[in-house]
Amino acid sequence: MNNTRGSGSPRRRIGAALAVTTLTVLGVAACDSADDEDHPASVPPAAALAWGPCPAAAPGTTRDPRLTCAKVKVPLDYGRPDGTSIEVVVSRLGATDPAKRHGVLLLNPGGPALPGLDTPGAMAPTLPKPVLDGYDLIGFDPRGVGTSTPQSCGLDNPSLAALFPYPAADGSIDANVQAARATAGKCAAKAGENLRHFTTANTARDLDRVREALGEAKISYWGQSYGTYLGTVYNALYPDRTDRVILEGNVDPAHVWAGEAESWGKGMAERFPDAAAVAAAQHATLGLGATPDEVTRTYLALADRLDHRPAPVPGTPQSVNGAMLRGITYALLLHNETLPVLTQVWKAAADLADGHLTEADGQVLEQVSAEAPAAPGVPADNQATMFLALTCGDAEWSHDVGGYARSTAADRKTWPLTAGMPANIWPCAFWPQPVEKPVTVTGNDARNTLILQNRRDHATTWDSGTGLRRVLGDRAALVGVDNGGHYVYHEGSACADNATVSFLDTGRLPDKDIDCTDVTRH
Repeated sequence: MNNTRGSGSPRRRIGAALAVTTLTVLGVAACDSADDEDHPASVPPAAALAWGPCPAAAPGTTRDPRLTCAKVKVPLDYGRPDGTSIEVVVSRLGATDPAKRHGVLLLNPGGPALPGLDTPGAMAPTLPKPVLDGYDLIGFDPRGVGTSTPQSCGLDNPSLAALFPYPAADGSIDANVQAARATAGKCAAKAGENLRHFTTANTARDLDRVREALGEAKISYWGQSYGTYLGTVYNALYPDRTDRVILEGNVDPAHVWAGEAESWGKGMAERFPDAAAVAAAQHATLGLGATPDEVTRTYLALADRLDHRPAPVPGTPQSVNGAMLRGITYALLLHNETLPVLTQVWKAAADLADGHLTEADGQVLEQVSAEAPAAPGVPADNQATMFLALTCGDAEWSHDVGGYARSTAADRKTWPLTAGMPANIWPCAFWPQPVEKPVTVTGNDARNTLILQNRRDHATTWDSGTGLRRVLGDRAALVGVDNGGHYVYHEGSACADNATVSFLDTGRLPDKDIDCTDVTRH
Protein backbone atom coordinates (compact mmCIF):
# COMPACT_ATOMS: atom_id res chain seq x y z
CA MET A 1 0.00 0.00 0.00
CA ASN A 2 2.07 3.32 -0.71
CA ASN A 3 4.23 7.36 -2.01
CA THR A 4 3.79 10.74 -3.23
CA ARG A 5 3.62 12.22 -6.68
CA GLY A 6 5.92 14.07 -9.04
CA SER A 7 9.07 12.81 -10.78
CA GLY A 8 11.38 14.11 -8.07
CA SER A 9 9.18 13.21 -5.12
CA PRO A 10 9.64 10.47 -2.50
CA ARG A 11 6.97 8.49 -4.34
CA ARG A 12 9.18 8.33 -7.42
CA ARG A 13 12.56 7.57 -5.86
CA ILE A 14 13.39 3.93 -6.49
CA GLY A 15 15.24 3.47 -3.22
CA ALA A 16 12.32 4.90 -1.30
CA ALA A 17 9.99 2.57 -3.18
CA LEU A 18 11.47 -0.36 -1.31
CA ALA A 19 10.15 1.15 1.90
CA VAL A 20 6.69 1.35 0.34
CA THR A 21 4.63 -1.72 1.06
CA THR A 22 0.97 -2.39 1.43
CA LEU A 23 -1.44 -4.49 3.33
CA THR A 24 -0.08 -3.14 -0.61
CA VAL A 25 -3.48 -4.53 4.47
CA LEU A 26 -8.52 -2.54 15.75
CA GLY A 27 -9.97 -1.57 26.84
CA VAL A 28 -12.74 0.40 25.22
CA ALA A 29 -16.07 -0.66 23.83
CA ALA A 30 -16.57 -1.03 20.09
CA CYS A 31 -17.14 2.32 18.34
CA ASP A 32 -19.32 3.17 15.37
CA SER A 33 -20.49 6.39 13.81
CA ALA A 34 -23.17 6.89 16.43
CA ASP A 35 -20.62 6.88 19.27
CA ASP A 36 -18.64 9.71 17.73
CA GLU A 37 -21.60 11.73 16.48
CA ASP A 38 -23.76 11.53 19.60
CA HIS A 39 -21.17 12.69 22.14
CA PRO A 40 -19.42 15.73 20.67
CA ALA A 41 -19.30 17.35 24.09
CA SER A 42 -16.66 14.80 25.16
CA VAL A 43 -14.25 16.37 22.66
CA PRO A 44 -12.98 19.77 23.84
CA PRO A 45 -12.42 22.47 21.19
CA ALA A 46 -8.98 22.41 19.63
CA ALA A 47 -6.71 25.43 19.99
CA ALA A 48 -6.21 27.67 16.99
CA LEU A 49 -3.30 26.58 14.83
CA ALA A 50 -0.02 28.50 14.95
CA TRP A 51 1.52 28.12 11.49
CA GLY A 52 5.28 28.32 11.18
CA PRO A 53 8.32 26.48 9.81
CA CYS A 54 8.03 22.73 9.30
CA PRO A 55 10.19 20.20 11.16
CA ALA A 56 13.42 19.21 9.45
CA ALA A 57 12.84 16.97 6.45
CA ALA A 58 14.48 13.61 5.82
CA PRO A 59 17.84 13.88 4.03
CA GLY A 60 17.35 13.98 0.28
CA THR A 61 13.74 15.17 0.51
CA THR A 62 12.83 18.13 -1.68
CA ARG A 63 10.39 20.28 0.28
CA ASP A 64 8.13 22.91 -1.24
CA PRO A 65 9.31 26.19 0.33
CA ARG A 66 5.72 27.44 0.51
CA LEU A 67 4.76 24.81 3.09
CA THR A 68 4.01 25.86 6.64
CA CYS A 69 3.35 23.54 9.55
CA ALA A 70 1.48 23.46 12.86
CA LYS A 71 0.77 21.04 15.71
CA VAL A 72 -2.57 19.74 16.96
CA LYS A 73 -2.85 18.12 20.38
CA VAL A 74 -5.06 15.02 20.49
CA PRO A 75 -5.83 12.42 23.16
CA LEU A 76 -3.75 9.26 23.15
CA ASP A 77 -6.91 7.38 24.17
CA TYR A 78 -10.23 8.83 23.02
CA GLY A 79 -11.91 6.83 25.77
CA ARG A 80 -10.03 9.14 28.15
CA PRO A 81 -10.06 12.53 26.38
CA ASP A 82 -8.64 14.34 29.43
CA GLY A 83 -5.74 11.89 29.82
CA THR A 84 -2.37 11.74 28.07
CA SER A 85 -2.13 13.84 24.93
CA ILE A 86 0.06 13.44 21.86
CA GLU A 87 0.86 15.72 18.92
CA VAL A 88 -0.11 15.49 15.27
CA VAL A 89 1.93 17.68 12.92
CA VAL A 90 0.10 19.09 9.88
CA SER A 91 1.32 21.04 6.84
CA ARG A 92 -0.46 23.51 4.57
CA LEU A 93 -0.09 24.74 1.01
CA GLY A 94 -2.66 27.53 0.77
CA ALA A 95 -5.18 27.95 -2.03
CA THR A 96 -3.70 30.16 -4.76
CA ASP A 97 -6.86 32.24 -5.27
CA PRO A 98 -8.64 33.07 -1.99
CA ALA A 99 -11.62 34.43 -3.94
CA LYS A 100 -12.18 30.96 -5.43
CA ARG A 101 -11.33 28.95 -2.31
CA HIS A 102 -13.71 26.05 -1.68
CA GLY A 103 -12.10 24.55 1.42
CA VAL A 104 -9.37 22.16 2.54
CA LEU A 105 -8.20 18.93 0.89
CA LEU A 106 -6.46 16.56 3.30
CA LEU A 107 -3.94 14.23 1.66
CA ASN A 108 -2.61 10.88 2.88
CA PRO A 109 0.03 8.89 0.92
CA GLY A 110 -0.68 5.50 2.53
CA GLY A 111 1.85 3.00 3.78
CA PRO A 112 0.57 2.06 6.26
CA ALA A 113 2.65 4.56 8.25
CA LEU A 114 4.12 6.83 5.61
CA PRO A 115 4.75 10.42 6.75
CA GLY A 116 2.73 12.98 4.84
CA LEU A 117 4.00 16.49 5.55
CA ASP A 118 5.50 16.75 2.07
CA THR A 119 2.52 15.27 0.23
CA PRO A 120 0.97 18.69 -0.63
CA GLY A 121 4.21 19.82 -2.27
CA ALA A 122 4.54 16.54 -4.15
CA MET A 123 0.94 16.52 -5.36
CA ALA A 124 0.66 20.20 -6.31
CA PRO A 125 2.61 19.93 -9.61
CA THR A 126 0.16 17.29 -10.84
CA LEU A 127 -2.98 19.32 -10.10
CA PRO A 128 -4.60 21.86 -12.46
CA LYS A 129 -5.16 25.51 -11.59
CA PRO A 130 -8.84 25.20 -10.59
CA VAL A 131 -7.93 22.67 -7.88
CA LEU A 132 -4.94 24.70 -6.65
CA ASP A 133 -7.07 27.86 -6.66
CA GLY A 134 -9.87 26.18 -4.73
CA TYR A 135 -8.21 24.16 -1.98
CA ASP A 136 -5.74 24.49 0.83
CA LEU A 137 -3.72 21.27 0.45
CA ILE A 138 -3.22 19.79 3.92
CA GLY A 139 -0.65 17.13 4.71
CA PHE A 140 -0.03 15.41 8.02
CA ASP A 141 2.14 12.86 9.74
CA PRO A 142 -0.43 10.48 11.26
CA ARG A 143 -0.25 9.75 14.98
CA GLY A 144 2.90 7.80 15.83
CA VAL A 145 4.43 8.42 12.40
CA GLY A 146 7.30 10.71 11.47
CA THR A 147 7.22 13.88 13.55
CA SER A 148 3.85 13.12 15.21
CA THR A 149 4.92 11.59 18.54
CA PRO A 150 6.91 8.88 16.71
CA GLN A 151 6.82 5.35 18.07
CA SER A 152 9.54 2.68 18.11
CA CYS A 153 9.70 -1.02 18.91
CA GLY A 154 13.51 -0.89 18.97
CA LEU A 155 13.71 -3.42 16.14
CA ASP A 156 17.22 -4.66 15.34
CA ASN A 157 16.43 -4.57 11.61
CA PRO A 158 14.47 -1.35 10.99
CA SER A 159 13.62 -2.23 7.39
CA LEU A 160 9.93 -2.65 6.65
CA ALA A 161 10.81 -5.34 4.12
CA ALA A 162 12.27 -7.47 6.94
CA LEU A 163 8.77 -7.91 8.39
CA PHE A 164 7.42 -9.74 5.34
CA PRO A 165 7.32 -13.44 6.26
CA TYR A 166 8.69 -15.43 3.33
CA PRO A 167 8.88 -19.13 4.25
CA ALA A 168 12.12 -21.12 4.22
CA ALA A 169 13.29 -22.65 0.95
CA ASP A 170 11.50 -25.90 1.82
CA GLY A 171 8.28 -24.09 2.73
CA SER A 172 8.74 -24.35 6.50
CA ILE A 173 7.40 -21.46 8.59
CA ASP A 174 9.16 -22.42 11.84
CA ALA A 175 11.61 -19.52 11.61
CA ASN A 176 8.74 -17.15 10.75
CA VAL A 177 6.86 -18.23 13.88
CA GLN A 178 9.89 -17.54 16.06
CA ALA A 179 10.52 -14.17 14.41
CA ALA A 180 6.86 -13.12 14.69
CA ARG A 181 6.72 -14.01 18.39
CA ALA A 182 10.01 -12.21 19.09
CA THR A 183 8.95 -9.06 17.22
CA ALA A 184 5.62 -8.87 19.01
CA GLY A 185 7.41 -9.34 22.32
CA LYS A 186 9.91 -6.61 21.54
CA CYS A 187 7.13 -4.16 20.66
CA ALA A 188 5.31 -4.99 23.91
CA ALA A 189 8.48 -4.47 25.94
CA LYS A 190 9.71 -1.31 24.21
CA ALA A 191 6.59 0.57 23.08
CA GLY A 192 4.31 -0.76 25.79
CA GLU A 193 0.56 -0.62 26.27
CA ASN A 194 0.22 2.81 24.66
CA LEU A 195 0.97 1.36 21.20
CA ARG A 196 -2.49 -0.24 21.21
CA HIS A 197 -4.04 3.22 20.78
CA PHE A 198 -2.21 3.95 17.53
CA THR A 199 -4.97 2.67 15.27
CA THR A 200 -6.74 3.79 12.10
CA ALA A 201 -9.91 4.62 14.03
CA ASN A 202 -8.02 6.92 16.38
CA THR A 203 -6.14 8.46 13.44
CA ALA A 204 -9.53 9.24 11.87
CA ARG A 205 -10.60 10.88 15.15
CA ASP A 206 -7.39 12.91 15.01
CA LEU A 207 -8.39 14.14 11.56
CA ASP A 208 -11.60 15.49 13.01
CA ARG A 209 -9.55 17.40 15.57
CA VAL A 210 -7.50 18.75 12.66
CA ARG A 211 -10.72 19.76 10.89
CA GLU A 212 -11.85 21.60 13.98
CA ALA A 213 -8.48 23.30 14.40
CA LEU A 214 -8.59 24.43 10.78
CA GLY A 215 -11.96 26.05 11.45
CA GLU A 216 -13.72 24.01 8.77
CA ALA A 217 -17.23 22.60 8.97
CA LYS A 218 -16.25 19.91 6.47
CA ILE A 219 -13.08 18.51 4.92
CA SER A 220 -12.37 17.01 1.53
CA TYR A 221 -9.96 14.08 1.52
CA TRP A 222 -7.69 12.23 -0.94
CA GLY A 223 -6.19 8.99 0.30
CA GLN A 224 -3.86 6.63 -1.54
CA SER A 225 -3.35 2.94 -0.68
CA TYR A 226 -3.70 2.53 3.11
CA GLY A 227 -4.99 6.10 3.08
CA THR A 228 -8.16 4.81 1.39
CA TYR A 229 -8.99 2.83 4.52
CA LEU A 230 -8.28 5.85 6.72
CA GLY A 231 -10.58 7.97 4.54
CA THR A 232 -13.28 5.30 4.53
CA VAL A 233 -13.18 5.12 8.34
CA TYR A 234 -13.33 8.90 8.70
CA ASN A 235 -16.29 9.05 6.32
CA ALA A 236 -18.04 6.36 8.36
CA LEU A 237 -17.43 8.08 11.69
CA TYR A 238 -18.16 11.61 10.52
CA PRO A 239 -20.42 11.49 7.44
CA ASP A 240 -21.74 15.01 8.06
CA ARG A 241 -18.21 16.44 8.15
CA THR A 242 -16.91 15.07 4.84
CA ASP A 243 -17.23 16.98 1.60
CA ARG A 244 -15.50 15.34 -1.41
CA VAL A 245 -13.62 12.07 -0.93
CA ILE A 246 -11.18 10.50 -3.40
CA LEU A 247 -9.85 7.00 -2.71
CA GLU A 248 -7.03 5.72 -4.95
CA GLY A 249 -5.66 2.15 -4.90
CA ASN A 250 -8.19 0.75 -2.48
CA VAL A 251 -8.48 -1.36 0.65
CA ASP A 252 -11.65 -3.43 1.09
CA PRO A 253 -12.82 -2.60 4.65
CA ALA A 254 -14.34 -6.09 4.91
CA HIS A 255 -10.86 -7.65 4.65
CA VAL A 256 -8.77 -5.62 7.11
CA TRP A 257 -6.01 -6.75 7.43
CA ALA A 258 -5.30 -10.46 7.12
CA GLY A 259 -7.69 -10.83 4.21
CA GLU A 260 -6.07 -7.91 2.41
CA ALA A 261 -2.65 -9.55 2.75
CA GLU A 262 -3.96 -12.83 1.41
CA SER A 263 -5.01 -11.09 -1.83
CA TRP A 264 -1.42 -10.32 -2.80
CA GLY A 265 -0.74 -13.67 -4.45
CA LYS A 266 -3.53 -13.20 -6.97
CA GLY A 267 -2.59 -9.55 -7.41
CA MET A 268 1.00 -10.43 -8.21
CA ALA A 269 -0.13 -13.02 -10.75
CA GLU A 270 -2.21 -10.32 -12.46
CA ARG A 271 0.52 -7.65 -12.46
CA PHE A 272 3.71 -9.66 -13.08
CA PRO A 273 3.04 -10.29 -16.82
CA ASP A 274 3.39 -6.54 -17.48
CA ALA A 275 7.02 -6.67 -16.34
CA ALA A 276 7.64 -10.05 -17.95
CA ALA A 277 6.55 -8.59 -21.30
CA VAL A 278 9.07 -5.75 -20.91
CA ALA A 279 11.82 -8.28 -20.20
CA ALA A 280 10.81 -10.50 -23.12
CA ALA A 281 11.05 -7.55 -25.50
CA GLN A 282 14.70 -7.19 -24.42
CA HIS A 283 15.59 -10.87 -24.59
CA ALA A 284 18.57 -10.19 -26.85
CA THR A 285 20.28 -8.15 -24.13
CA LEU A 286 18.77 -9.57 -20.94
CA GLY A 287 18.57 -13.26 -21.80
CA LEU A 288 15.67 -13.87 -19.44
CA GLY A 289 13.26 -15.36 -21.97
CA ALA A 290 11.74 -14.54 -25.33
CA THR A 291 8.12 -14.63 -24.10
CA PRO A 292 6.43 -13.51 -20.88
CA ASP A 293 5.89 -17.16 -19.90
CA GLU A 294 9.60 -17.93 -20.38
CA VAL A 295 10.57 -14.88 -18.32
CA THR A 296 8.20 -15.98 -15.55
CA ARG A 297 9.77 -19.45 -15.45
CA THR A 298 13.24 -17.88 -15.35
CA TYR A 299 12.22 -15.62 -12.48
CA LEU A 300 10.69 -18.45 -10.44
CA ALA A 301 13.78 -20.61 -10.93
CA LEU A 302 16.04 -17.71 -9.94
CA ALA A 303 14.05 -16.94 -6.78
CA ASP A 304 14.12 -20.63 -5.77
CA ARG A 305 17.86 -20.78 -6.43
CA LEU A 306 18.47 -17.71 -4.25
CA ASP A 307 16.25 -19.21 -1.54
CA HIS A 308 18.55 -22.23 -1.35
CA ARG A 309 21.83 -20.38 -1.98
CA PRO A 310 21.89 -16.62 -1.32
CA ALA A 311 24.43 -14.88 -3.55
CA PRO A 312 27.02 -12.66 -1.78
CA VAL A 313 27.55 -9.22 -3.27
CA PRO A 314 31.32 -8.75 -3.76
CA GLY A 315 32.88 -6.09 -1.57
CA THR A 316 29.85 -5.82 0.74
CA PRO A 317 28.43 -7.77 3.69
CA GLN A 318 25.17 -8.14 1.76
CA SER A 319 23.75 -11.18 0.01
CA VAL A 320 20.81 -11.35 -2.37
CA ASN A 321 18.30 -14.02 -1.38
CA GLY A 322 14.90 -15.00 -2.72
CA ALA A 323 13.02 -12.79 -0.25
CA MET A 324 15.05 -9.73 -1.26
CA LEU A 325 14.46 -10.41 -4.96
CA ARG A 326 10.72 -10.73 -4.38
CA GLY A 327 10.63 -7.59 -2.23
CA ILE A 328 12.40 -5.51 -4.87
CA THR A 329 10.08 -6.94 -7.51
CA TYR A 330 7.03 -5.97 -5.47
CA ALA A 331 8.29 -2.40 -5.01
CA LEU A 332 9.24 -1.78 -8.62
CA LEU A 333 5.92 -3.12 -9.89
CA LEU A 334 4.18 -0.16 -8.20
CA HIS A 335 4.86 2.06 -11.25
CA ASN A 336 5.02 1.33 -14.97
CA GLU A 337 8.01 3.64 -15.33
CA THR A 338 10.15 1.40 -13.09
CA LEU A 339 9.48 -1.81 -15.03
CA PRO A 340 12.62 -1.42 -17.18
CA VAL A 341 14.68 -0.98 -14.01
CA LEU A 342 13.08 -4.12 -12.60
CA THR A 343 14.15 -6.17 -15.61
CA GLN A 344 17.72 -4.94 -15.06
CA VAL A 345 17.49 -6.07 -11.44
CA TRP A 346 16.47 -9.55 -12.57
CA LYS A 347 19.45 -9.71 -14.93
CA ALA A 348 21.81 -8.46 -12.22
CA ALA A 349 20.53 -11.02 -9.73
CA ALA A 350 20.92 -13.80 -12.29
CA ASP A 351 24.47 -12.69 -13.11
CA LEU A 352 25.29 -12.52 -9.40
CA ALA A 353 23.96 -16.02 -8.83
CA ASP A 354 26.10 -17.23 -11.75
CA GLY A 355 29.18 -15.59 -10.22
CA HIS A 356 29.89 -12.96 -12.87
CA LEU A 357 28.46 -9.66 -11.60
CA THR A 358 29.25 -6.80 -13.97
CA GLU A 359 29.89 -3.19 -12.94
CA ALA A 360 26.49 -2.23 -14.39
CA ASP A 361 24.84 -5.03 -12.41
CA GLY A 362 26.44 -3.75 -9.22
CA GLN A 363 25.18 -0.24 -9.84
CA VAL A 364 21.65 -1.49 -10.37
CA LEU A 365 21.66 -3.52 -7.15
CA GLU A 366 23.12 -0.62 -5.18
CA GLN A 367 20.45 1.72 -6.53
CA VAL A 368 17.49 -0.43 -5.57
CA SER A 369 18.76 -1.60 -2.17
CA ALA A 370 19.26 1.90 -0.72
CA GLU A 371 17.05 2.61 2.30
CA ALA A 372 15.32 5.98 2.49
CA PRO A 373 16.58 7.80 5.60
CA ALA A 374 14.21 9.01 8.30
CA ALA A 375 13.78 12.64 9.29
CA PRO A 376 15.92 13.90 12.18
CA GLY A 377 14.59 12.70 15.52
CA VAL A 378 12.52 9.92 13.98
CA PRO A 379 13.51 6.35 15.00
CA ALA A 380 14.90 4.23 12.17
CA ASP A 381 12.24 1.59 12.77
CA ASN A 382 9.35 4.07 12.93
CA GLN A 383 7.56 2.96 9.78
CA ALA A 384 8.01 -0.73 10.62
CA THR A 385 6.73 -0.11 14.15
CA MET A 386 3.66 1.80 13.04
CA PHE A 387 2.99 -0.64 10.19
CA LEU A 388 2.66 -3.31 12.90
CA ALA A 389 0.66 -1.08 15.25
CA LEU A 390 -1.93 -0.40 12.55
CA THR A 391 -2.15 -3.77 10.84
CA CYS A 392 -2.14 -5.70 14.11
CA GLY A 393 -4.18 -3.20 16.14
CA ASP A 394 -7.02 -2.42 13.73
CA ALA A 395 -8.48 -5.93 13.74
CA GLU A 396 -7.66 -9.22 15.43
CA TRP A 397 -5.71 -11.90 13.54
CA SER A 398 -5.86 -15.66 13.94
CA HIS A 399 -3.65 -17.10 16.67
CA ASP A 400 -3.66 -20.62 15.14
CA VAL A 401 -0.03 -21.36 14.23
CA GLY A 402 -0.95 -24.63 12.57
CA GLY A 403 -3.55 -22.85 10.46
CA TYR A 404 -0.90 -20.47 9.14
CA ALA A 405 1.31 -23.43 8.18
CA ARG A 406 -1.50 -25.05 6.23
CA SER A 407 -2.55 -21.82 4.53
CA THR A 408 1.03 -21.01 3.57
CA ALA A 409 1.55 -24.42 1.98
CA ALA A 410 -1.64 -24.04 -0.07
CA ASP A 411 -0.79 -20.48 -1.06
CA ARG A 412 2.68 -21.50 -2.30
CA LYS A 413 1.07 -23.94 -4.72
CA THR A 414 -1.64 -21.60 -5.96
CA TRP A 415 0.45 -18.43 -6.27
CA PRO A 416 4.12 -19.37 -6.74
CA LEU A 417 5.26 -15.80 -7.45
CA THR A 418 4.73 -14.85 -3.80
CA ALA A 419 5.99 -18.17 -2.38
CA GLY A 420 3.35 -18.40 0.37
CA MET A 421 4.26 -15.12 2.08
CA PRO A 422 0.78 -13.52 1.94
CA ALA A 423 -0.79 -16.37 3.94
CA ASN A 424 2.08 -16.73 6.40
CA ILE A 425 2.24 -15.76 10.07
CA TRP A 426 2.88 -12.15 11.13
CA PRO A 427 3.65 -10.66 14.56
CA CYS A 428 -0.08 -9.89 14.64
CA ALA A 429 -0.68 -13.53 15.65
CA PHE A 430 0.99 -12.69 18.99
CA TRP A 431 -0.33 -9.12 19.36
CA PRO A 432 -2.52 -7.91 22.24
CA GLN A 433 -6.24 -7.82 21.59
CA PRO A 434 -7.31 -4.64 19.77
CA VAL A 435 -8.79 -1.90 21.92
CA GLU A 436 -11.96 -1.84 19.81
CA LYS A 437 -13.68 -3.56 16.93
CA PRO A 438 -13.22 -2.24 13.39
CA VAL A 439 -15.44 0.70 12.47
CA THR A 440 -18.54 -0.39 10.57
CA VAL A 441 -18.60 0.89 6.98
CA THR A 442 -21.90 1.01 5.08
CA GLY A 443 -23.46 2.48 1.97
CA ASN A 444 -25.59 4.91 3.95
CA ASP A 445 -25.26 8.70 3.97
CA ALA A 446 -24.25 11.17 1.25
CA ARG A 447 -23.00 10.21 -2.21
CA ASN A 448 -19.57 11.81 -1.99
CA THR A 449 -16.83 9.26 -2.80
CA LEU A 450 -14.86 8.69 -6.01
CA ILE A 451 -12.99 5.37 -6.14
CA LEU A 452 -9.96 5.19 -8.48
CA GLN A 453 -8.71 1.66 -9.17
CA ASN A 454 -6.37 -0.01 -11.67
CA ARG A 455 -7.26 -3.47 -12.95
CA ARG A 456 -3.71 -4.81 -12.41
CA ASP A 457 -2.79 -3.35 -9.02
CA HIS A 458 -0.83 -5.98 -7.09
CA ALA A 459 -0.70 -3.95 -3.86
CA THR A 460 -4.42 -3.26 -3.49
CA THR A 461 -6.08 -5.45 -6.06
CA TRP A 462 -8.98 -4.91 -8.44
CA ASP A 463 -10.98 -7.30 -6.25
CA SER A 464 -10.21 -5.09 -3.25
CA GLY A 465 -11.28 -1.92 -5.06
CA THR A 466 -14.52 -3.41 -6.32
CA GLY A 467 -15.10 -4.83 -2.84
CA LEU A 468 -14.98 -1.29 -1.43
CA ARG A 469 -17.32 -0.19 -4.21
CA ARG A 470 -19.85 -2.84 -3.15
CA VAL A 471 -19.62 -1.85 0.52
CA LEU A 472 -20.16 1.84 -0.23
CA GLY A 473 -22.98 1.18 -2.71
CA ASP A 474 -24.77 4.35 -3.81
CA ARG A 475 -22.35 6.53 -1.85
CA ALA A 476 -19.62 6.03 -4.46
CA ALA A 477 -18.72 5.90 -8.12
CA LEU A 478 -15.86 3.75 -9.44
CA VAL A 479 -13.34 4.82 -12.08
CA GLY A 480 -11.71 1.59 -13.24
CA VAL A 481 -8.59 1.88 -15.40
CA ASP A 482 -7.07 -0.74 -17.70
CA ASN A 483 -3.59 -0.22 -16.29
CA GLY A 484 -1.05 -1.85 -14.03
CA GLY A 485 0.58 -0.42 -10.92
CA HIS A 486 -0.66 1.05 -7.69
CA TYR A 487 -1.63 4.59 -8.74
CA VAL A 488 -4.33 5.91 -11.05
CA TYR A 489 -4.29 9.71 -11.18
CA HIS A 490 -1.58 11.29 -13.38
CA GLU A 491 -0.52 7.84 -14.62
CA GLY A 492 -1.49 8.11 -18.27
CA SER A 493 -5.31 8.03 -18.35
CA ALA A 494 -6.93 11.33 -19.31
CA CYS A 495 -10.27 9.63 -18.65
CA ALA A 496 -9.39 9.03 -14.99
CA ASP A 497 -7.69 12.40 -14.55
CA ASN A 498 -10.65 14.30 -15.96
CA ALA A 499 -13.11 12.45 -13.72
CA THR A 500 -10.96 13.22 -10.67
CA VAL A 501 -10.50 16.92 -11.41
CA SER A 502 -14.16 17.37 -12.36
CA PHE A 503 -15.26 15.90 -9.04
CA LEU A 504 -12.91 18.12 -7.05
CA ASP A 505 -13.97 21.18 -9.03
CA THR A 506 -17.74 20.66 -9.08
CA GLY A 507 -18.49 18.17 -6.31
CA ARG A 508 -20.54 16.07 -8.73
CA LEU A 509 -19.80 12.36 -9.06
CA PRO A 510 -20.20 10.57 -12.41
CA ASP A 511 -23.75 9.29 -12.85
CA LYS A 512 -22.40 5.76 -13.25
CA ASP A 513 -19.13 3.86 -12.94
CA ILE A 514 -16.53 4.66 -15.61
CA ASP A 515 -14.32 2.17 -17.48
CA CYS A 516 -11.16 3.93 -18.71
CA THR A 517 -9.17 2.21 -21.47
CA ASP A 518 -7.18 5.20 -22.77
CA VAL A 519 -3.89 4.68 -20.89
CA THR A 520 -0.79 6.13 -22.54
CA ARG A 521 2.75 5.59 -21.29
CA HIS A 522 4.88 8.45 -20.02
